[in-house]
Amino acid sequence: MSPQTQPDAVIEAVATATPTPRPIEVVRWSFAKLVAFRFCFLYFGLFCIFTQIFFSFISFPALELPDPGTLSPIRQAVSWTAAHVFGVHNQLVSTGSGSGDKTYDWVLDFCILITAVAGAALWTALDRKRANYKKHYAWFRIAIRFALASQLVVYGMSKVVPLQMPFPFLTRLLEPYGNFSPMGVLWSFIGASPAYETCVGMAELLGGVLLVLPRTTLLGAIIAAFDMTQVFLLNMTYDVPVKLFSFNLLLLSIFLLAPDLRRLANVLLLNRAVEPSDPAPLFRKNRWNRIALVVQIALGCWLVGLNIYGDQVSWKQYGGGRPKSELYGIWNVQHATTDGHTAVPPSHQFRRLIFDFPQLLSVQNQDNTFSAYGAGIDAKNNRLTLTNRGRAGQPAGNFT
Repeated sequence: MSPQTQPDAVIEAVATATPTPRPIEVVRWSFAKLVAFRFCFLYFGLFCIFTQIFFSFISFPALELPDPGTLSPIRQAVSWTAAHVFGVHNQLVSTGSGSGDKTYDWVLDFCILITAVAGAALWTALDRKRANYKKHYAWFRIAIRFALASQLVVYGMSKVVPLQMPFPFLTRLLEPYGNFSPMGVLWSFIGASPAYETCVGMAELLGGVLLVLPRTTLLGAIIAAFDMTQVFLLNMTYDVPVKLFSFNLLLLSIFLLAPDLRRLANVLLLNRAVEPSDPAPLFRKNRWNRIALVVQIALGCWLVGLNIYGDQVSWKQYGGGRPKSELYGIWNVQHATTDGHTAVPPSHQFRRLIFDFPQLLSVQNQDNTFSAYGAGIDAKNNRLTLTNRGRAGQPAGNFT
């Protein structure tokens, strides 16, 4: 090569080696995937807003906040739907029953479902040209992660302590097994083994904690799906009135697992190699993504700490650490003297006296029924004063 032709050759070589910029490839979701996201966004979003999930991050022991779904105007909309769609004209019970399977709850969930179906249809009609919702899904996935994590931590911690299924009260130990409801059987046999209840709670708590971190979300969702399947089956087979809520928590677990189901099938069933997941980042700058990770970790620590504090307070108020009666125990009545006359069972009404909670007395009668009284105990003077509960504290008897 001559010196005169060398610069031209260099220029040509550089021009050949310089890659041409490729256009950014837009990932297009299938029509079914687009519709599914719109429906899930509306249904799960509304469900989390209108149920107990909404206030899970600010639920202190002394602070009782109503579910948003029981407030106006949602309450009026649910009552109208119950009357005009299902023919239920009596006043619906929305709070205070202790049940999550009330007519109100089912009608509310029906309203959420219909709204999600109609909203997804309208959304599809107005946003037909949308290629994907990758960025929206990334943010919504965080919301669902923490919604599910909050309930796993709440219920898991209440079993770790243990509070949800307390050790059977003394009155329960005297009640014939045939009188137990299916739920009573479940609560008693789990509560009778605090160690087992703690292990079950740790499984739920583990799933909730793993959902806090993006890197461990898949493992957390797998554990959550197993936990919620077990809980839902117990609720269905022992007639525990939280069937609807536990089923929706199971659906939230499946929603988090859905993007990885094919990868899991390749690994667990088909023995195929899989590529690592490639979730869309929340922000373009790594600095903001790191800040978002720190915020998620802090929120998870707050959630766990809040429930540890609340359950410790509850443990001392009505759990195993609660105050007990001065005469704690089950007492057999061998004889009783009333106005100088001695009556020996079975002629006397009282068969056993059960002192469990302070200021309360349960009586097992000769026919094995139970009566409850307010009990004032004066240990110094060996006196027991009973009052009728539910009758404005009317005196029921003074004993020594």
